[in-house]
Amino acid sequence: MPLIGLRNVSFTHGGPLLLDHVNLEIEPGERIGLVGRNGTGKSTLLKLLDGTHRPDDGEIFVTAGATIKRLVQDVPQTTVGTVREIVKSGHTSQEENDWDIENAADKVITRLGLDSDAEFSKLSSGMKRRVLLGQALIDEPDALLLDEPTNHLDIESIAWLEKFLKGYAGTVIFITHDREFLQALANRIVEVERARLFDWTCDYKTFLERKQWALEAEEREQALFDKKLAQEEVWIRQGVKARRTRNEGRVRALKAMREQRRQRREKLGNVAMSVGDADKSGQLVMELKNVTYSIPGRTLINDFTSLISRGDKIGIIGPNGAGKSTLLKILLKELEPESGHVRHGSKLQITYFDQVREQIDEEKTVVENIADGADIVTVNGVNKHVYGYLQEFLFTPDRARQLAKLLSGGERNRLLLARLFKRPTNVMVLDEP
Repeated sequence: MPLIGLRNVSFTHGGPLLLDHVNLEIEPGERIGLVGRNGTGKSTLLKLLDGTHRPDDGEIFVTAGATIKRLVQDVPQTTVGTVREIVKSGHTSQEENDWDIENAADKVITRLGLDSDAEFSKLSSGMKRRVLLGQALIDEPDALLLDEPTNHLDIESIAWLEKFLKGYAGTVIFITHDREFLQALANRIVEVERARLFDWTCDYKTFLERKQWALEAEEREQALFDKKLAQEEVWIRQGVKARRTRNEGRVRALKAMREQRRQRREKLGNVAMSVGDADKSGQLVMELKNVTYSIPGRTLINDFTSLISRGDKIGIIGPNGAGKSTLLKILLKELEPESGHVRHGSKLQITYFDQVREQIDEEKTVVENIADGADIVTVNGVNKHVYGYLQEFLFTPDRARQLAKLLSGGERNRLLLARLFKRPTNVMVLDEP
């Protein structure tokens, strides 16, 4: 018997139809990768599976007694307490005693390399994600739903998570755009596309090959259909003969073909984003000399000297909480070092993509975030209608009129890029892009 099932489920959420009478059965022990474009409904599907959302139509059933836990994509701003308190709050069973709960919390905290007494609010984004993962894992649920589980995790944590999930006895359903993680973990791919679910029992690499074959077959089939429809449209325009009684069946067939063509959901195109070009900066872009920066109890940056020149492409790596985002803010002069100094070169025009997307106004629409009431945006000296510009970032006119708070995580990323890229730039600073 399936662990979880969807029967004829439909759902919409303040916009276009996300799921249209879909069916899905999930068996115990499967590791399912959910894939699809940003905004197609992947996170929504997880919320339906754990009961956060109710379907508009259809039925979702779960095996009696089964537990389902979900790791959310974004860190809730209202989460407060120590690491131990937050991990323990994920425990929902009423059968275990306090000692069992404490033991389970210790086990998860140790596995995730967490400091049980640390205050959640003072942790880095990556460490917060680890704590929330511990919160989801404490009961070892029958089904673990993970929405972008590798977001903000350092490389060692991603490797640990991959190994842990491979040995996890329960069902794992996860959304990720980390292709290596997806290939290593998933033994089944479910694609959310055009309000439908496409089920592929294979790994990610095989899915890509089969998907390409399916797309090519679909394109051939649609081309034949469109050719036939065009021929029928020519026929009906020939005049009176098309309206004779003996041709009424053909007329009805044409009407059905027109309706079928009207209801066809077209594939999304590809992003066509470009960056506003600025004049070249000077050869020196940024310089740090003997920079030191500390937080209570720990030095993050100690006597660091570095030179960034025009054309450099620099990757910043390190464990969660090591100070990567802090270093970027020091480079941007948003934070003052305790000692040492930061110097900027000449003619800098900086674009900063921040980790928590603070530059988006959640209460404004997508269009308002881009143009703030104007119809035209100027990119590289070219005037573009705001809706046309947003279509380059895959926002349809309907989606562009949505409030930013209703967007998926990936759509918010694209919105921020659209905001940033309309401005001329010669230095890009990207924190978890």
